[in-house]
Amino acid sequence: MLNAKWLIDDIKFRNSGQKTRRARFVSFDTTSSSVNMGSKWKSISLFMFFSILLCTPAFSTSKDGLIRIGLKKVKIDETNRIASRLGFQESESLKDSIRKYTQSVNSMGGPQDPDIVSLKNYMDAQYFGEIGIGTPPQKFTVIFDTGSANLWVPSSKCLFSVSCYVHAKYRSSRSQTYKINGKPAAIQYGTGSISGYFSEDNVQIGDLVVEDQMFIEATREPGVTFLAGRFDGILGLGFKEISVGNALPVWYNMIDQHLVKERVFSFWLNRKSKEGEGGEIVFGGVDPKHYKGPHTYVPVTQKGYWQFDMGDVLIGGKPTEFCKSGCSAIADSGTSLIAGPTSVIDQINLAINAAGILNEECKSVVKHFGGQLFDMLTASVAQPRSVCARHGICPPHRSASIGIKSVVDMTDGVSSGLQENRTCMACEIIVQWWHNQLADNLTRNNVFKLGSDLCNQVPRAKAMEESTVDCGKLAFLPTISFTIGGKEFQLSPDDYILKVGEGAAAECISGFIPMDIPPPRGPLWILGDVFMRRYHTIFDYGNARVGFAEAA
Repeated sequence: MLNAKWLIDDIKFRNSGQKTRRARFVSFDTTSSSVNMGSKWKSISLFMFFSILLCTPAFSTSKDGLIRIGLKKVKIDETNRIASRLGFQESESLKDSIRKYTQSVNSMGGPQDPDIVSLKNYMDAQYFGEIGIGTPPQKFTVIFDTGSANLWVPSSKCLFSVSCYVHAKYRSSRSQTYKINGKPAAIQYGTGSISGYFSEDNVQIGDLVVEDQMFIEATREPGVTFLAGRFDGILGLGFKEISVGNALPVWYNMIDQHLVKERVFSFWLNRKSKEGEGGEIVFGGVDPKHYKGPHTYVPVTQKGYWQFDMGDVLIGGKPTEFCKSGCSAIADSGTSLIAGPTSVIDQINLAINAAGILNEECKSVVKHFGGQLFDMLTASVAQPRSVCARHGICPPHRSASIGIKSVVDMTDGVSSGLQENRTCMACEIIVQWWHNQLADNLTRNNVFKLGSDLCNQVPRAKAMEESTVDCGKLAFLPTISFTIGGKEFQLSPDDYILKVGEGAAAECISGFIPMDIPPPRGPLWILGDVFMRRYHTIFDYGNARVGFAEAA
């Protein structure tokens, strides 16, 4: 009698550059009073099969060993634009946010150096991908963000934030591989914040399973930003130096657990897709189909963000000379637009005939209501803050922000809230300024002329305010170029202008926003999706460098 039994009980195996697999319990029991040659060969064949299975390299989804994550592109619409602005209104002013912000955990984790992750405007991010957390995996849509380093998703214990009720939540009780951690954590952004605690579990990215990954279960997500966001969480791909709570980033664990063939990941953002297929992030290498020509590489100058030295900025081929002595920049997949120092962004927006939205609203107030407002002020009918309300431009009891209801109403087609808020804000600015000028006994004509001049300065006073461009004149706008590694990387109007809406109702938004980041991090340029759509980007962790080539 021959008893042949092979048991493979939850055997884990992993070779360099391959995914983790689990071979489940398998049992063979061959019993016979007489064993012929056929049964012997059958036993030997089965033995050889499992021997080969345990020793053969098993690469990821593609034959080239690359791990590919499809990105979905969601167009910027009026809903997330409103939520984006409301997020800024609910927080402190952007300048205060830059100056005072510290990315920190509570006293258990200790404070970290001030950083610029607070400046992120995730509402405008367009590219999302899917991951799984736990066993079996619970699915989440995340932003793959090279400008931060932590992974966080909403927790099932998030009970008092409206945001958590409209997004997928992680439930530790449903995971067989969950490990308790409990260390408190908090991240403050300029447009919102999250807080919660660390947990550990397996994270599935494509066909890979990253084991025992520390991540944040967010139990609070205050603010409008995360409420209207089309993502559940954020997966940071920055360096560990900016990781909250010193948690090892997902990318580091992918390397340490030998899950990738090369210590490189790359972004391809599909320029031709309006909505749907947004592109691909590739872990472990580069797909040559995603770019044309060689990459230009520049070394990472400071770990944290993917930061590098940048040369001058050119408008229509002419140097601005702002970066004559050199500038720093970061490649940031979690930022939609291109942000830079106000003095240069003003030059760019002037060259492309971009007008601030609040600027135009201010001029409209002066043109249509100026006379009546001025008369009310001179007659001392009301205090400056109440003049606009008495004239019906502002609500009688206006608060600091429109509120969440206005954002939610947008889904039902109600869009007047933002327009009213802009007009009200413009009215209050101009009335307050006129009130101050009347103390100098200026004539009516002089006050009106100075009021018009003031409107031209309004966009500079409002950080992060969008600027609009005439959609019919895009063909006449200049190219904007950035010098990186001695090469000029050009952006055409089709690259740097974002269209919102369709047909005659379409609105064209400048892809350039002012952002003055103080030393030691600044001055700094943030090259977001507007730049990365045009140029395929390689994040070479092994050689600490960033590479750019024209996207295919």
